[in-house]
Amino acid sequence: MAHPPVNGLSVDIEDWFQVGAFEHSIARSDWDGLEHRFEANTDRVIALFDRAGVKGTFFLLGWIAERAPALVRRIADAGHEIASHGYDHKRVFLMDAREFAADLAKARAIIEDAGGVAVTGYRAPSFSIDRRTPWAHEVLAEGGYAYTSSVAPVRHDHYGWPESPRFAWRPVADSPMLEIPVTTAEIGGRTLAAGGGGFFRLLPYAFSAWAIRQVNARGEPALTYFHPWEVDPAQPRVTNAPLKSKLRHYARLDAMEAKLERLLRDFPWERMDALAARIAERPALKAAA
Repeated sequence: MAHPPVNGLSVDIEDWFQVGAFEHSIARSDWDGLEHRFEANTDRVIALFDRAGVKGTFFLLGWIAERAPALVRRIADAGHEIASHGYDHKRVFLMDAREFAADLAKARAIIEDAGGVAVTGYRAPSFSIDRRTPWAHEVLAEGGYAYTSSVAPVRHDHYGWPESPRFAWRPVADSPMLEIPVTTAEIGGRTLAAGGGGFFRLLPYAFSAWAIRQVNARGEPALTYFHPWEVDPAQPRVTNAPLKSKLRHYARLDAMEAKLERLLRDFPWERMDALAARIAERPALKAAA
């Protein structure tokens, strides 16, 4: 019997006050004056991965690498991939092509200088590459990225590009760059988000495990992601955010680390760059529409 595909393990490093759910409740100009918990929480994730014997990819904000270069080096020294999450979590569809290129260049320079390693992977904040940004993949390809993991092929109130392919594809003609979308599951003709983050934290573990097995049964790797703040139930509470945002952000934080331990034990995982390299060897991949 063939071995199941090895799945992609990733972490989006942003702090509790930088998430999309609070973008209208906390001003960027206030970030430096808030309690920073990203460093201790990321160290907690590194320790979790070490206990499980797995390596993953850490998508870092340039803003964070700028303030904690030693953290970036610790991640790299532990054998994990360092990749870009943009500079300050600004969604791609809020920029034009020139602004996006500048954001990419700024973040990459800071992250590479901090980590001492080349950055070849990118994830858009809040999976914000979609039908509104037809130029975004071209900008990434021109920047020499090997892969991007920036599309969620679902309908969601904050993001989503439901018409895009569910599995890895080449978004730019004549470029080897891959787009590796976040994992989805199919139920009754509907496509549902199943790649991690809040969905993994809030839904029963059985759903996530079933979704991964569904994708693996097709011979495709799954992709999971989460944030360091999701293993931190003691983080500060934002009182002026909408109720829906608070429910999404704070629910079941105390259960997240144990669920991750189980996930890392139940399935095989690898870095995103290793996953992208294996996918790139396929004789035929879906190309840009």
